[in-house]
Amino acid sequence: MATFHFDLVSPEKLAFSGEVDQVDIPGVEGDFGVLAGHAPVVAAIRPGILTITSGGRHEKVIVLGGLAEVSERGLTVLADVATSLDELDRAQFAETIAEMEENLKEHEGGELDQAIERLDHFKSIQHQLNSTAMH
Repeated sequence: MATFHFDLVSPEKLAFSGEVDQVDIPGVEGDFGVLAGHAPVVAAIRPGILTITSGGRHEKVIVLGGLAEVSERGLTVLADVATSLDELDRAQFAETIAEMEENLKEHEGGELDQAIERLDHFKSIQHQLNSTAMH
């Protein structure tokens, strides 16, 4: 299988850099996979789980928004937050969701809609983390 260069960058660090077979990205307009030779595109990322496939191994990384750019040089993801599943504090993540639920009553109108959408993304991530498919 042909490989391509992939960089995953967050404000804190370069989370990943190397040759990969495929990257599956949680896009705002829908999830999509990138393989070698993918057409150039820039896409917004929603909170979700990004999967890096290389040499038969799958590495899962939680991303909380950002941008993905596919070019002739490869794929670059600029993530607001990028945390590998190995580094994730699941108790803290659950606490964040509980705080988000509690804070919903402070919002109204369009702001409430955005808060609910973000909460739904976090709950979706939590559901994926708790499913047997993630192990």
